[in-house]
Amino acid sequence: MAEPRRKSTTHMVLDAVDELHALEQVVTRETLVEHTGLKLAIVDDRIGALIEDGQVHRVRNGVFVPAEKHPPARAISKTVMPDGLVKLEIGDDVLTLTPREDRALAALQAGVAVQFAAINLGHQAAVLNSGINERVLRLERIAARQQEPDEILGTQARADQCAVSKQARSFETVAELGQP
Repeated sequence: MAEPRRKSTTHMVLDAVDELHALEQVVTRETLVEHTGLKLAIVDDRIGALIEDGQVHRVRNGVFVPAEKHPPARAISKTVMPDGLVKLEIGDDVLTLTPREDRALAALQAGVAVQFAAINLGHQAAVLNSGINERVLRLERIAARQQEPDEILGTQARADQCAVSKQARSFETVAELGQP
């Protein structure tokens, strides 16, 4: 008789995440260790691999949820017939809609379109905000260096800064003399 195949540790951790989430329990590293009987280092490693594969999402530090699993998307097409009827094809399924039904369906779908636009806008705002934050931090570091160059950069930096300032003033003077 053949020996039953052992589950991989990755599969054990994924099954535990799915099961705990289905039971509406908070999925943490510790609950996974208790549920699977694996060591914490192994659970951490497998959770990292599952996150990288997109099978598990980190909600916040140490808390996880399984990724939604949907069947593969089917081909979708919409054809408006000359008499005003609408043929909506989703995979092998075909719906024939009256113009009124088509408008009602469009109104229902409009909410999804607005939601998508809002999510996309929020994502773009987060990316822009991140870039602005990086620039502000960089400018704050530069300003801190300029306020106390002796402490941060040393006396040579202070001398270089003075030389640059003198040169800038001499350029300003030359520019003023050249003005009528």
